[in-house]
Amino acid sequence: MTNQSQKPNIEQFKNVLRAHSLKATPQRLAVHEAMMKLGHASADMVTDEIRKSSGTKVTVASVYNILTNMAMLGIYHHRLSSNNKMYFDVNTFKHFHIYDCEHHQYKDVIDNELVELVENYFSKRRFRGYSIDHIDIQLVGRPTKKKRNAFSM
Repeated sequence: MTNQSQKPNIEQFKNVLRAHSLKATPQRLAVHEAMMKLGHASADMVTDEIRKSSGTKVTVASVYNILTNMAMLGIYHHRLSSNNKMYFDVNTFKHFHIYDCEHHQYKDVIDNELVELVENYFSKRRFRGYSIDHIDIQLVGRPTKKKRNAFSM
């Protein structure tokens, strides 16, 4: 799932679940379908999407547990927003994020050249007592005036 050109489709997702000895339950499949549609989402957002688009019965707690389990397995990534809500990301390839701190939304920044520059820079640095597992950069911003007006419509 490191290929940035595609998110894991349902069949790939089922294979990953099987590899981790997990069943492809209707709830897990519904969560993944919602994540495919949303990209970055909280458990509340995923639950709303599932209720809106499928007949699968889920609670916010069960969705949160599924999302957290998928993040612990590396199937999704997770990040904590400034409003103390956990957001999950279906894209697990190397990329950065812009976090809209007004609307609590994440946008992917896909820039392979920037990723390479940052990785090269930090590959030459040493941090006493630590080994670096991965690099996670998040830019925090606010919508421009033009974008703000689009949200208020």
